[in-house]
Amino acid sequence: MARDRGEVQVAFQLLIYPMIDDRNVTPASYAITDPRMWNRESNRLGWKAYLGRDGGGEGVSPYAAASRAIDLTNLPPAYIPVGALDLFVDENIEYAQRLIQAGVPTELHVYPGAFHGFDLFAPSATVSKQFKADRDNALKRALHNTAR
Repeated sequence: MARDRGEVQVAFQLLIYPMIDDRNVTPASYAITDPRMWNRESNRLGWKAYLGRDGGGEGVSPYAAASRAIDLTNLPPAYIPVGALDLFVDENIEYAQRLIQAGVPTELHVYPGAFHGFDLFAPSATVSKQFKADRDNALKRALHNTAR
């Protein structure tokens, strides 16, 4: 929306395991069933709370569900970290590919063995420490490039 309105120039997208597709149809959306994790049912309820109706139908704005956007050109550089066991892994990988195809500088990290929110549930785990270091380095690079 910021790109389309032109009111604010966004320098960087820090998209931490983003929830971007209301359709809930990827293989991971079916595979993640553990009730202790963000799973298919959690996702369905999350989208319903956000949209005010069930996701997956017609007329969902790409401003609400970024995966529905047709034109990804002229977006700012993006950094997308996600766990390999995250419900959002497929949609995040697909979105990163689409950003790259649209000419948007994009960095994607998929963390093996990591589930949705892993860095919060196990902050001292090696994978969480790596995630935080990678995220912080990406943000530092983005801020450095913006300061030029």
